Amino acid sequence: MNKAICCVSVAPIRAESSDKAEIVTQLLFGESVAVLEVKSNWTKIKMDFDGYEGWMDTKQISEISVADLQNRKVNLITENFQSHISDEGKILLSIGSEVSFETISTKKSEDLRTNIITTAKEFLNVPYLWGGKSFFGIDCSGFTQLVYKVNGKKIPRDTYQQGELGKVLDFVEESEAGDLAFFENSEGRIIHVGIMLNSHQIIHAHGKVRIDELDSTGIFNKEKNTHTHKLRFVKNML
Repeated sequence: MNKAICCVSVAPIRAESSDKAEIVTQLLFGESVAVLEVKSNWTKIKMDFDGYEGWMDTKQISEISVADLQNRKVNLITENFQSHISDEGKILLSIGSEVSFETISTKKSEDLRTNIITTAKEFLNVPYLWGGKSFFGIDCSGFTQLVYKVNGKKIPRDTYQQGELGKVLDFVEESEAGDLAFFENSEGRIIHVGIMLNSHQIIHAHGKVRIDELDSTGIFNKEKNTHTHKLRFVKNML
């Protein structure tokens, strides 16, 4: 099976081979994929990181041999934005991108939970974008997945998939920084996720990446003076 890597800062991955199709996720610079099918200017790919599948513009990936991919030495962008010199010139990359043979500065403490919160707060006020996974726009599960990725933890792409992992906490008050809180709709389906800052605050992507209060009922939006999301459970994923 052919392999390829993303050669643009952020590439939209769509449900169908059309510019009008829904964006289901995004591929960041340097992330690798398996090529499943090529149809005219479109390529169906499977992301190596989380197994997500979709269609993308063929021009936004570059083929790479399996051997070269296996031997590739990659550093992860862990700062909010960073310039990178590619074969085509300078390119601005978002956190979570993967570059070869480049020294990446980090500001990490020895505590994983502290690092997760530091990373999460870098996204404050980034606009919500369905299928988004970068500083240019992000959705709720893309936010949690990317924050965890930058800190060395691999979780699935979709909210319901993330909700199948980890250990459920008995009480909201047991929450620690970095735990994930999941929320359900009226039908009991998990539709939203965010990162706990402490036992009573959450950072999540809703309109934009924002910090709200959280109690046993759910997320309380002080601006609207109402609960906006119904809590299903909080999980320790670490």
